Amino acid sequence: MARIAVDMDEVMADTLAEHLRRYNADFGKSLTKADLEVRWLWQAVPTKHHPALLAYLDEPEFFGTLPVMAHAQRVLQRLSRDHQVFIASAAMEVPKSFNAKYRWMLEHFPFIEPAQIVFCGDKSIIAADYLIDDNPRQLRAFRGEGLLFTAPHNVGVPDWVRVDDWLAVERLFYPAGAGIEHANKAATRI
Repeated sequence: MARIAVDMDEVMADTLAEHLRRYNADFGKSLTKADLEVRWLWQAVPTKHHPALLAYLDEPEFFGTLPVMAHAQRVLQRLSRDHQVFIASAAMEVPKSFNAKYRWMLEHFPFIEPAQIVFCGDKSIIAADYLIDDNPRQLRAFRGEGLLFTAPHNVGVPDWVRVDDWLAVERLFYPAGAGIEHANKAATRI
């Protein structure tokens, strides 16, 4: 049984989709995820629009309205039956997000016990075998095996086992019916 820590934003929750929806509506733009390849949203918009991006994050319900990433619920429920799954969100970066993130988890992932939800900042404190995260900075600090969940801003980032989506996560932990002890052999390094 492995202990698996999972990030929320851009891994379980499609935070970028909501950020883009609001930004495009407010500024009459049509930015897409494809426009953000190899860069963060903050790098793609004019500096004068940064206060608006920050203001979205400070809205109490921003994190409560996020779409769920495709297949995340089913795959996480499967993983939860066979492994210890913890949600590790760097919520300290946006302290106003706690309540909305917690409610979002209860609504969309009721099979994850509240005691298995960790709001932190630096994920180096997480004691797990695996961390599934979109942020290379968090993976560098983590002591276990980092799995880089593909997002526009991390396209082209080398040196991590990469999972493109939740189906790839499932294949990694359940390759052709094999147990977790064979999962690392199935993963490919980029």
